[in-house]
Amino acid sequence: MTEQTRRPRRGQGELEARVLAALREARGPVTAGWVQEWLGEPLAYTTVVTILTRLHAKQAVARERAGRSFVWTPADGAGLAARRMRKVLDAETDRGAVLASFVTDLSPDDEQLLRQLLGGDGEFSGVGSLDRAGRVDGADRAGGAGGSESSGDSEASGAVGDVES
Repeated sequence: MTEQTRRPRRGQGELEARVLAALREARGPVTAGWVQEWLGEPLAYTTVVTILTRLHAKQAVARERAGRSFVWTPADGAGLAARRMRKVLDAETDRGAVLASFVTDLSPDDEQLLRQLLGGDGEFSGVGSLDRAGRVDGADRAGGAGGSESSGDSEASGAVGDVES
């Protein structure tokens, strides 16, 4: 390939973000071939499968057997954001300072929602209830705690970054 025909290099997480966007747009579980077609780029099928597998390892997507291959769906966005937040918190030595700084920067609405979730005694009171994955069921009715899929290292693009289990 000559210098003139070489495509510019993608930004970090850009392809993962595009794959996640494809999965969010799908009306249900889809195959890697469907994702490859949706992307509309000259990507090898194995590249798409590799990206999906990496996203699965990061718990950003779920997969289910369908014959000899898999079908893929995006993971819960709120749960993914919570795992990112826990990872950042776990990397710090002074958890109290990190949490205090985080709470200090909350909007009044988010602070009120956090107070509702914790209850007056500091225990989780559940505006809704926690499901088995630790997600708040019904929190979106209380002000939007559960739901955005577009969080991540590159929030605007929805990139997954370095989420780990």
